[in-house]
Amino acid sequence: MIQQFSELPISKYLQEQLSTNNFHTPTPVQNSAIPAALSGKDLLATAQTGTGKTLAFLLPVAERLLQTRAAGVQALVLVPTRELAIQVELQFDQLRGRKLNKAALVIGGAAERQQIAALKTAHLVIATPGRLEDFLRRKLVKLGNIQILVLDEADRMLDMGFLPAIRRIADTLPKTRQTLCFSATLDPAVAHIVSDFVQNPLRIAFGSTSKPAASVRLQAFEVATNQRLALLQRLLSGEDGRCLVFVRTKRGADRLTRQLRKAGFAAGMLHGDRSQSQRNAALADFQNGTVPILVATDVASRGIHVDAVAHVINYELPQLAEDLIHRVGRTGRIGATGTASVFVAHQDRSEFRAIERTLGLKIERMRVDGDLAIEERSGPVLVQGAPVPVMPGSKMVRLPGEVLQRYAAV
Repeated sequence: MIQQFSELPISKYLQEQLSTNNFHTPTPVQNSAIPAALSGKDLLATAQTGTGKTLAFLLPVAERLLQTRAAGVQALVLVPTRELAIQVELQFDQLRGRKLNKAALVIGGAAERQQIAALKTAHLVIATPGRLEDFLRRKLVKLGNIQILVLDEADRMLDMGFLPAIRRIADTLPKTRQTLCFSATLDPAVAHIVSDFVQNPLRIAFGSTSKPAASVRLQAFEVATNQRLALLQRLLSGEDGRCLVFVRTKRGADRLTRQLRKAGFAAGMLHGDRSQSQRNAALADFQNGTVPILVATDVASRGIHVDAVAHVINYELPQLAEDLIHRVGRTGRIGATGTASVFVAHQDRSEFRAIERTLGLKIERMRVDGDLAIEERSGPVLVQGAPVPVMPGSKMVRLPGEVLQRYAAV
């Protein structure tokens, strides 16, 4: 077991790059995965979000590129989303310095001409499967010299239906390559499929991949649907750090962002219908603190690293139980602490209990003190279970606090 990155058998140049970027002490997954990857072994690695998996595969890739010095594309990293691809590229930029060529980013929603130009000099390609397959079909990229393939968030790519594209891409690669698979979760069915791409892999697993990190305080609020907005505003008003708010749909993200802005909160939004420039700007504003609140769909739940996210708020339950783990994983990363809240509408209690059973969790129930305003809507709303028509122009009203008492019988 190495105690410092300086103990790794890598080039002096990469040692200097790590030191310059304040990488000194490896995380557990880095401690195990990096030496194994440097030895040329195939890996199948799982660890909780926020444990440093990206550096765990990029450092061996960078070392391979430094040692090879061959022409053409030598390494390929496949990821499920544009945002994750951009994050991987940014971390590679920290490592490469002046001795390694800039990576080519091959993703949808960005200028194609720039991507094609980058491929002419790149030795590393970071890509989403759909766009890369399109480039392969049009003979815009050659992958016949690939020495190392990385599948990052492999389970997510399979969930998103990328398996056929990944198989077709893999068929164009040399059979003697090294393959590294990294993910936060890997159920047996997915592991069976991933095994098609690796040869005698070393299996590495750290922590529970189906539970939040111990550094995250997880809490649940039962709240009427038409009072969620008031509860959200209360939580945001009491929070000094960055807050990431998850919703299920793109329309829901648009609507909630408008409501928060109208209420005076500086909020941005991130979802699949936003252009790449809009998504980049939203993430940049959130990262630098210009806009401390980001409303997002699950496009932001995987692989997005923003420093010091203080609070993750699940305004709506995720579609899948494991998505809750990935959402929560945006806070409490790499030694930091954080809070994650889950809003549970009355009609969603059984679904929430099912999520808890699936994950083997018992989430702390929180009491809502005082009254919460009812959201004004143009259609009927539920007040204590009874539909009440709300006329256009009606004002906000308040419900007694006992409607929002903590529920213990779960």
